[in-house]
Amino acid sequence: MSECYWEERYQTGDMPWEKGEPSPGVVDFIADNPELPRGTVLVPGCGTGHDVRVWAKAGFQATGMDLAPSAMRLAHERTVAANLKAEFVQGDFLRDTPKQPFDWLFEHTLFCAIQLEERNLYVEAVKRWLKPSGNFVAVFYMIDEKDGPPFGTKRDELVKRFSPHFDLVKEWVPRSYPNRTGLELMMWWRRK
Repeated sequence: MSECYWEERYQTGDMPWEKGEPSPGVVDFIADNPELPRGTVLVPGCGTGHDVRVWAKAGFQATGMDLAPSAMRLAHERTVAANLKAEFVQGDFLRDTPKQPFDWLFEHTLFCAIQLEERNLYVEAVKRWLKPSGNFVAVFYMIDEKDGPPFGTKRDELVKRFSPHFDLVKEWVPRSYPNRTGLELMMWWRRK
């Protein structure tokens, strides 16, 4: 989907993914792992920045990225209002080249929002945006939907795509938004 598609969704308020709060999975992940080494974190497809603010509040140097300019404006405004520091960049995670790679990359259901034929680009993008031995933490939407977005995925597909380039540190079913309970899988990968 193009920048125009996502921008129009923000402009018209057609944002069913906007829950008004961060992903419960990332909130719990950071709270349950206080010893995580702090560093830079990229949150691609960050929307209005709820997840970016969770990382920033926990002491990470957080950057959010999204295709939609309106999302970046809202994310910046809400971050300033929360008295937090984070950077927001309008850009294309799948195709852009990072100025510098990140220590961490977190995403919540971006993989399910892209076209199915872009999934190889997604894997390459994660490799490109992460430092060697960098950490990739993601909440995947485990649904059967073929006519998305959102598009579904299965654990087998995720392992097949990511395991050649990343070691799986841990996986679990996270606490989720009420309408997604039991439909998400959280995975923590480390770049080889």
